[in-house]
Amino acid sequence: MASTEPERRDEEPEVAATEDEDTGAQVAPIVRLEEVAVTTGEEEEDVLLDLKAKLYRFDKDGNQWKERGTGSVKLLKHKETGKVRLVMRQAKTLKICANHLVIPSIKMQEHAGNDKSCVWHATDFSDGELKDEMFCIRFGSVENCKKFMEMVESIAESFGNNEETESNEATAAAGLLEKLSVTTETESEKVTETESEKVTETEEVPATEPEEKPETKKKEEPSSAA
Repeated sequence: MASTEPERRDEEPEVAATEDEDTGAQVAPIVRLEEVAVTTGEEEEDVLLDLKAKLYRFDKDGNQWKERGTGSVKLLKHKETGKVRLVMRQAKTLKICANHLVIPSIKMQEHAGNDKSCVWHATDFSDGELKDEMFCIRFGSVENCKKFMEMVESIAESFGNNEETESNEATAAAGLLEKLSVTTETESEKVTETESEKVTETEEVPATEPEEKPETKKKEEPSSAA
C-alpha cells in the first residue's frame, strides 16, 4: 500500500505536461471585426493649447456651480477659416463639456480666492444647441491658468483687430462704390442730354397736305326722245 503512493505522484506531472502542450491548432473567430475610422471633428484643426483641467458651469436655476467634468481643454485653429474654438472633453467618456468659438466679446476673469481658476461667458454648443453659459475652469497650477487666460485673450484681441480692419475696408469699399455709382449716373445723364439734343436737331418735317383732286362732273345723259 505504501509503495504505490510515490508512483502515483510521479505520474501526475506527466499528465499535467500533456495538458499544457500546444497542439498548434488554430481556431477561426466566429465574428470578424473590421477596423472603423473614428472621427472627432478635429481633423481639420491645429492644436494651439492642450491642458488638463476641471470645468464647472453656473446653474442659473439653482444659483450654484455644477461640475461638467475633468479632462483636456484644447484651443483648436481651423486650417482654412483660421477660426479658433475652445473644446473640452471628459477624460474617460470623451463627452464634450464645452464647445464654443473664441470671439472678441470673450473676457477672461480670475476667480475670486483661487489663482488656479478663471471665469468667462460664452455662447456654447456642447449640448447640441446654442446657450449662453458661464464657465469656471480650474487647473493644477497657477502657471497653466495664466497660460490659458493669456492665450484666449490674445486670440480674442487678434480677431477684434481683424474685424475692425475688415469693417474699415468695407467702409472704404462702400465709399468707392458710391463714387462709382455717382460717376455712372452723371455719365448716363450726359448721354441722355446728348441724345435729346440730337432729337431736337432732327425734328420731324411736317407731312405735306394731300393735293385736292378736281371734282369730276358727271356728263348729263341726253334724254331719250319721247
